[in-house]
Amino acid sequence: MDERRKEERKSLMAYTPVYDLYNGTLLGHLGDLSFMGLMVIGDKSVAENAEITLAIELPELPMIAAKRMTLLARTVWVQPDISPEYFSIGFEFKEVTEEQKKIITAIIENYEFRREPQNYLFKPPSQ
Repeated sequence: MDERRKEERKSLMAYTPVYDLYNGTLLGHLGDLSFMGLMVIGDKSVAENAEITLAIELPELPMIAAKRMTLLARTVWVQPDISPEYFSIGFEFKEVTEEQKKIITAIIENYEFRREPQNYLFKPPSQ
């Protein structure tokens, strides 16, 4: 896949369902997120270049009362996931409001998967 992303997406640790708002189907669960788009991991493929209104069921967020966020998005790519029974689906947001940016920031701050080195007390002997 050609990497043209302008902004790094953050991998998430929250089990966050994402729906097609108007037909009510579960597209999958949030895999990563940025202000420009997101990736969903689901068990069904979606047509590329389709406009879909996404309904994201929000995890618990401090200082955020909203339980759902809706965004108009376009599918940019679809490919088999690492687990062959699933698909990874990349969406680009059409427009993001300031309130939605606050919610996205809160999701990333609270649920980003961080790969920080552990500070262990025991260190193996050097050779």
